[in-house]
Amino acid sequence: MISEATDFAADHRRMLADLGERQRLRRLIPRRGVDFSSNDYLGLAGSPRIARAIREALERGVPTGSGGSRLLRGNHPEHELLEEEAARFFGSEAALFLASGFAANAALFATLPQRGDLVVHDALVHASAHEGMRLGRAECVAAAHNDPEAFRNAIRAWRSGGGRGRVWIAVESLYSMDGDKAPLDAFRALADEHEAFLLVDEAHATGVFGPEGRGLAAHLEGLENVIVLRTCGKALGCEGALLTGPAFMRDFLVNRGRGFIFSTAPSPLIASAVREALRILAGEPERRQALVARIDEAERLLAPLGAVCRGTQILPLIVGDDARAMSAAAAIQAAGYDVRGIRPPTVPAGTARLRISVTLNASFDDIAGLAATLGEVLA
Repeated sequence: MISEATDFAADHRRMLADLGERQRLRRLIPRRGVDFSSNDYLGLAGSPRIARAIREALERGVPTGSGGSRLLRGNHPEHELLEEEAARFFGSEAALFLASGFAANAALFATLPQRGDLVVHDALVHASAHEGMRLGRAECVAAAHNDPEAFRNAIRAWRSGGGRGRVWIAVESLYSMDGDKAPLDAFRALADEHEAFLLVDEAHATGVFGPEGRGLAAHLEGLENVIVLRTCGKALGCEGALLTGPAFMRDFLVNRGRGFIFSTAPSPLIASAVREALRILAGEPERRQALVARIDEAERLLAPLGAVCRGTQILPLIVGDDARAMSAAAAIQAAGYDVRGIRPPTVPAGTARLRISVTLNASFDDIAGLAATLGEVLA
């Protein structure tokens, strides 16, 4: 019998209270101020071209909802058109569209590596990759960030210990909290050396870098041992994600990927929107040029204040202490600039930071204003 005094949520409240005491309690806050926190790097989330593409899709009868999973009635022609166009655009044999980058990474890592295989992943890969590895069957080991030799040593140690399966090397091309790029060519050589697959998460590089915005891994597309994840909710301004690579990848996920098989398909309207976003990437290179100019200006003004500058749109400013990072973010937001504080466990302990994201939603004057505000807040 359950007592009237029983508090079913007591344990959870204690855990939440503990997070609050450690300055790690998360809350949803509305967007306000100039955008220095989003991943809408090219300003496409509000693109009139994408809005028009959605209106035109509605007019020709494309539904808002898919009505079911892709293996049931949810497989709409817009999904297949997007996958065909994406494969051509990125230069891959095949593409598969999923509802989000998290869903795509989770499905990929949970499905493709098999029991007896080894996944060697960068220590800083996305949480979604960790979720997929947790659900998967392969042995998983972390290697030091952006250190191909550490990956090589991990593979050799596994082989020496009797490992006989396939090796999967997992990296991001551009890391979302540090703004640094991976040495992709070195990882490609390592994959070839060990007959391994290379899994590249291009979430923060697609649309921003590479020819026509095709990412830092554009030159690796089409290789039989390379699979790339490209989110559509960042520089492409939409939502969803594309996995691009060899045809077996698509076929295997369609047949064995539980996250794909048992999920309602993404909205066909969003597939239409992503198709238009890819056309914008190809046809409006001035967007990337304008972003590069803003990145250069942000680095010029923010480097003296302590921002880590690596020639990318993500400029972390390490504060260290969790409470100080969050109070600084609150003060900057109050001044009209939307900069968010990032704390553990998203980043390693002792590296709480302000994550400054440069997008086309902020002008040069906005960048100058942010620099002045940061100087006052951090003084």
